Amino acid sequence: MSEQYDVVVVGAGAAGLAAGARLHRAGIKVRVIEAAARTGGRAFTDTASFGVAWDRGCHWLHSASVNPLRAAADELGLGYLARGTRQARATHLGDRWADEAERHAIWAAIDGTFAAVHEAGEAGRDIAASDCLDLASPWLRLSRHWLTLMTAAEAEQVSTLDYAAYSDTAENYPVERGYGALVQAVAAQAAPALDIVTSCPVEAVDWSGAGVALATPRGTLKARYAILAVPTSVVAKGAIRFTPGLPVALEEAFAALPLGAAEKVALLFDRDVFGQPPTTYVDTLDLRDPARKPINFTLNPFGAPMAIGQLGGANAAGLVAAGAEAMVDFALAALVDAFGADIRARVKATATTDWVADPLIGGAYSCALPGLAPLRARLSPGSVAQAMGGRVLFAGEAVSAHAYSTAHGAHLTGLAAADAVLAALQGAAA
Repeated sequence: MSEQYDVVVVGAGAAGLAAGARLHRAGIKVRVIEAAARTGGRAFTDTASFGVAWDRGCHWLHSASVNPLRAAADELGLGYLARGTRQARATHLGDRWADEAERHAIWAAIDGTFAAVHEAGEAGRDIAASDCLDLASPWLRLSRHWLTLMTAAEAEQVSTLDYAAYSDTAENYPVERGYGALVQAVAAQAAPALDIVTSCPVEAVDWSGAGVALATPRGTLKARYAILAVPTSVVAKGAIRFTPGLPVALEEAFAALPLGAAEKVALLFDRDVFGQPPTTYVDTLDLRDPARKPINFTLNPFGAPMAIGQLGGANAAGLVAAGAEAMVDFALAALVDAFGADIRARVKATATTDWVADPLIGGAYSCALPGLAPLRARLSPGSVAQAMGGRVLFAGEAVSAHAYSTAHGAHLTGLAAADAVLAALQGAAA
C-alpha cells in the first residue's frame, strides 16, 4: 500500500469501477479501493439468498434507449425486458381489486402528481414537491408513495427544480440476471486486470501537497490524483477527513443532496402462488385503513416464484429500523389481502435490504432539498477541480446533473472524472 499511483479511485460502485476501468485501459497506474468486502456498491445482485438472481439495489435500465449500460448488456448478451412502463397491471384496495375505471383514475392521479412537480421545476420554482400535491385526491397515498419511489424521499424533502432536471425517456427495462451483475460484467470486460482492494476504507484525504495522500487502516496511498466515488452521505457525515478541510461550497453541496430511503422485501415461494404472468407489477392501497402505507410488488420476476416489494421514504426507513421481521410482515400482509392467507404456508425464504442502516452507504440515492437544487452542479468535475486544486474529483450518481439516482448516471460520472484526470495528466506531460 506504500506505492505511488497516478490515480487512486475511492469506491468500487458503478462510478468507481467505470473510472478505474477507463484509466486502466489508458495505461494509467490506478488502484481502486473499496470500504466494503465486495464491489458494486448500490448495484448489488444477490444470488446467495435464494439461488435466484434479484437486485438488492438498482434494477431498471432507466432511459434505456440512451443508457450506455443497456448497449453494454446487448454486447454482453445479458437479457432484459423491454417494457416501456412500470405501471401496475392491477391495484388491490385492501379487500378487493380496483376496477378498470378506478385503475385509470389511480394512474391519472399518479401521473398528475409527477406532472405537477415537473411543471413547477420547469417554471424555475425550487419548492417542495409537497406543495404540488392534490390533497383532495382519494389516491393521494399512492401518489405520495410513487413519488417516494422515484426520489427516495418524502415530498416535503424533494426539490421541484431538481426533480425537473432529471432526464427520462420513460423506458425502464429490468435486467434478467441483475443490474448489479451487469455493472460487474461491464467493468470486467473493460479492464479484467483492474487493481481493486476491498475492505479498505479511506479515513482521511490529505490534498495539501503536490499530490494526494489517502490514509487507510492498511497504510497510506499516495497518488497524483484521487477520484472519490462515494455516496454523499459518507462525505456529509464526516466519515472521511480532509486536509485542508473540504471547501465550504462542497460541504454545502453534499449536505444539500442527502440519500433517501428505498428498500426491498423479497419473498421466495415454493411454487407460483399468484397465477400472474412473469414480471407482473401490482400496487396495493388499503382503503379501509387510512394510516396504512402502500407497497407495490413485482410478482414472478422473469418467471421465478417470488414477490419483490418496494418501499420508499419514511415508511422504508421506519421499517428498516423496526427490523427484517417487521419488513416481511408488512409486505406479506398486503400479499395476503390480495391473494389469500394460504400463501403464507408457501413462503420458502425471505430477504430484506437495509441500505439506510449500512454505515458505508447510508441510503438509496440523492435528491436535492427544496431551495438547494443548484448546489448539485458544484460536484461537477470542473467545479470540484477549481475548489480542490485539481487533485481531487468526485463521481457517483449525485454528481450527474440529469441522470442522478441511476446506475448509468453514476457510470457516466465515473467516465467523466477519469477523462478529466487523463486530460490533466496529458497536459502535465506536454
